[in-house]
Amino acid sequence: MKEEQKVTEQGSWRSRKLVIVGAGAVGATFAYAMAQNGSADEICLVDLNQELCKGQVLDLSHGLPFYPTRKIYAGSERDYADADVIVITAGAAQKKGETRLDLLKKNSAIIEGIVDQITEQKSRAVIVVVTNPVDILTKIALERSGWDRSRVIGSGTVLDSSRFKYLLSQFFDVYVGSIHAYILGEHGDSEFAAWSMANISGVQLDEYSRQLGIDNWAQEKKNIEEEVRNSAYHIIDYKGATNFGVGLALVQIVGAILKNQRRVLTVSYHLDGEYGIENISLATPCLISQYGVVSIVGTEQTH
Repeated sequence: MKEEQKVTEQGSWRSRKLVIVGAGAVGATFAYAMAQNGSADEICLVDLNQELCKGQVLDLSHGLPFYPTRKIYAGSERDYADADVIVITAGAAQKKGETRLDLLKKNSAIIEGIVDQITEQKSRAVIVVVTNPVDILTKIALERSGWDRSRVIGSGTVLDSSRFKYLLSQFFDVYVGSIHAYILGEHGDSEFAAWSMANISGVQLDEYSRQLGIDNWAQEKKNIEEEVRNSAYHIIDYKGATNFGVGLALVQIVGAILKNQRRVLTVSYHLDGEYGIENISLATPCLISQYGVVSIVGTEQTH
């Protein structure tokens, strides 16, 4: 540890630290995916259920010989102080028959309590809210923290956009990596597909479908968008919870921050006049760096 501190002081290497608040299905799945990704040098799990947290950490740590990640451990609110990114997954999970908005009363107090602990530790981290309803809770977290809006973001529709790309790849029988498409707005029932931005290697989908001779493309668009919107409900009906997709989506968001990638992702962000919208957090294409949101793509305002 002393040697690591020396290297840090010399400026040649500094450990990239991720704290995950909540060691349940989403938090543990994200930790597992993140350990394999290697963007974080150390991963700290924090949970009120200390037995669960210790169990998850022990299970994950047994894979350390196979991870690029250096260290995985159970921690406490004191670990917020030197974290680079704090991801909040803690809260009541969405159950069968519930909407994300149904979770608001249950989870708002939880988020406020966690943010209070983070600010008490004078953390300089970027906060990523995952707990649902993520857009409203991102706004609550931002207001509670008193921080600049660039440092408090939500997972937004990164997962929804991934679902959108998957369904388009299935429909057109094209490799998903060649598809560029976004779901924007609320991570919930009012989210919408940005069809004008959707393309396959630069060819807009309306034109691509015309070239293929798809006569019912207008109806197919509606079907695909509805399938994206209902994806979480289907998964919850089948197995009780969603965890794999969101875990991988979080790897993309947090990796972009820790690696300073300056990558465009549809995170939930507090709008302050952009698109004529104020005082609400919604998913919009944002440029992500080590400082959080640098700018909203298509606007001139930067941070």
